[in-house]
Amino acid sequence: MKWSSAVSDKFSLAEAFVEAADNIREDLGDAAPDLVVAFVSAHHSPEYETLPQLVSDHFGETLLVGCSGGGVIGSGTEIEERPGFAIAAAVLPGVRLSPFHIETDSLPDGDAPPEEWGGLVKTPWGQEAAFLILADPFSVDGERLLMGLDYAFPDSAKIGGMASGANREGGNVLYLGDAVHNSGAVGISLSGNVVVDTVVAQGCRPIGEPMHVTGCERNLLTGLDGRTPFEVLRELFAGLDERDRELAQHSLFLGVVMDEFNESPQQGDFLIRNIIGLDAQKGVLAVGELLKEGQTVQFHLRDAETSSQDLDAMLEQYVANNTQSNQGAGALLFQCLGRGAHLYGRADHDTDMFKEIVGDLPLTGFFCNGEIGPVGGTTFLHGYTSSFGIFRPKDGQTQIISPKD
Repeated sequence: MKWSSAVSDKFSLAEAFVEAADNIREDLGDAAPDLVVAFVSAHHSPEYETLPQLVSDHFGETLLVGCSGGGVIGSGTEIEERPGFAIAAAVLPGVRLSPFHIETDSLPDGDAPPEEWGGLVKTPWGQEAAFLILADPFSVDGERLLMGLDYAFPDSAKIGGMASGANREGGNVLYLGDAVHNSGAVGISLSGNVVVDTVVAQGCRPIGEPMHVTGCERNLLTGLDGRTPFEVLRELFAGLDERDRELAQHSLFLGVVMDEFNESPQQGDFLIRNIIGLDAQKGVLAVGELLKEGQTVQFHLRDAETSSQDLDAMLEQYVANNTQSNQGAGALLFQCLGRGAHLYGRADHDTDMFKEIVGDLPLTGFFCNGEIGPVGGTTFLHGYTSSFGIFRPKDGQTQIISPKD
């Protein structure tokens, strides 16, 4: 297995592609890539339609998948708010690639058997596989899609992101093979000699103590350990230092443990969701997630420092838990538009940390309008998150190609 990654900030997509593709060719030599993953900034929208032919002319018979983004990531470099083109090319011996395109009206209903979901993604139900999913946020029900895929493929890794090259329906581009789509979702399932490890960093740290939901109605939280959420928050706020009190005014979230059997949740076990409303008179909270009585929850805070610490902790945890000799050959990163230089005050924060902790793997991705990745064994659509997919062969036959400076 070989991966290569390249990036270009040239103003012309054709010129950017040639520059990046030449670097890919230099890395891979005579090896023909089986998969090309490409991300294109909105600056190149007049040339969106030309990319599949460019890929075909340069790489021959390979599978292209990609989308438009508000920023792109290639060769471990993040490009924001200027023209950018990023590409990954992978040689994947023994790996089966099954491409699919989905529109919301083609999604099975809630009573559909898992076989229908398997047919939707061109993969037999229950087959051991991993999924890469790229979707348009304006035209597809991403959460419904992920719920269905988890139902049919509960043990499969699912990573990806929502295209972010436009703020209106029809403005994004999704690539699959030689086709260009402006709606729905595209993706591939990977099976055979491949493992996709996932790291999901939601950028928050817990405050206070874990509690149990003792009262709720859909997304309304009415009871925590027998008290109202407002009472709990008032007590929690009184015990915070000045910095955290200020953060709690605008960056307070609720973490929900999705694994009901997890009695001692740690960082990374919580699904982070927005607090979208507070009724002080009734003492209830509205949360961006459906709740169930008995769930374990904990309040969280988010800022640049916290986000950095969380990413560090999640990457260190991945390295500590994955000591196998067949290390990754390449990685994809799906990073929220709200991270990057906007959050940290400098470019390349997340990519630099990945390189420092995990290693100098070819890393490619884009800044998303929603990130896909698992928490507690269930796949979710996140915000403010960095979701990594690290690709390695089952048989350990990897050739690492270090990104160029």
